[in-house]
Amino acid sequence: MKVLTTILMVLLIVAAALFAYTRWQVQQIEAKYPPVGQFASLSGAKLHYFDVAAEVDGDTAVMFVHGASGNLNDQRGAFEGALQGTARLIFVDRPGLGYSERGGAETPDLQAKQYKLLLDELKIDKVVLVGHSLGSASVAAFAVLYPDRVKALLFLAPATHPWPGGVNWYYDVASWPIIGNLFTETILAPVGMASLQQGAKSVFEPDPMPADYVDISATPLVFRPAVFRNNARDVAGLLEFVTKFSPRYKEIKAPTLVITGNKDDIVLPSIHSVGLERDIEGAELIVLDGVGHKPDYVGRDKAVSAIKAFLK
Repeated sequence: MKVLTTILMVLLIVAAALFAYTRWQVQQIEAKYPPVGQFASLSGAKLHYFDVAAEVDGDTAVMFVHGASGNLNDQRGAFEGALQGTARLIFVDRPGLGYSERGGAETPDLQAKQYKLLLDELKIDKVVLVGHSLGSASVAAFAVLYPDRVKALLFLAPATHPWPGGVNWYYDVASWPIIGNLFTETILAPVGMASLQQGAKSVFEPDPMPADYVDISATPLVFRPAVFRNNARDVAGLLEFVTKFSPRYKEIKAPTLVITGNKDDIVLPSIHSVGLERDIEGAELIVLDGVGHKPDYVGRDKAVSAIKAFLK
């Protein structure tokens, strides 16, 4: 009994130390990567966005929606410099990620509703919507639910259709009640920060990751416990959502381009990208040879050309 008590005490001390480290780590992350944009209060929840005003005439904006584990800085790092001055650019933190509050927007269709409310507040009528990876699911949902607000769609390495299998174990664990909280409040920060560079590189493989990508994209923001739990629920719940919702993609009538890499091992192009080309009438698919999961960076020139064409 004495041995068991000792073991429990040691475990409690270790857990308390990890919890304290996590709190300290969160403070360090938020100090290094503070909010960069504005906040809109939508349905009682704050949505963080970065608004780059247009320097040319035009009534169509471009809205960028990032993927899993990301925030608005990911797409901003890819496209702000290349597109600044061509149109009004809106980069958003998906609800519950970056600095946006969750506000009950647990599924891609509810997240799409938040984007629509943001456009209403900004008095933007139509947008070219750009979605990367998991963010493409809410972009597709937006196009189905609010077709009159869409000028065109650009999907980059999209995750939009049912796939065989599941997701990485840590997404399931982090999304569980109680256990998920224990995991994210103690183990996540030290493990996540230790594996940060390698994890970011793996998203780009087989392409090289830009040397400054982690700082440009503010990737460490996802290692804050509440944010990671939201991210995990997005990933763990995506299969159920797209299984039910993807049959509605055939309702989409907006001009659509899908850009993907044929070496993407994170989101299989043969399921998602080909699926969008099949389901959306008139959709065009561009497959980049030798490119992985980041055509937003590696295939940026083609994406920028497509956006400019859509704006015309």
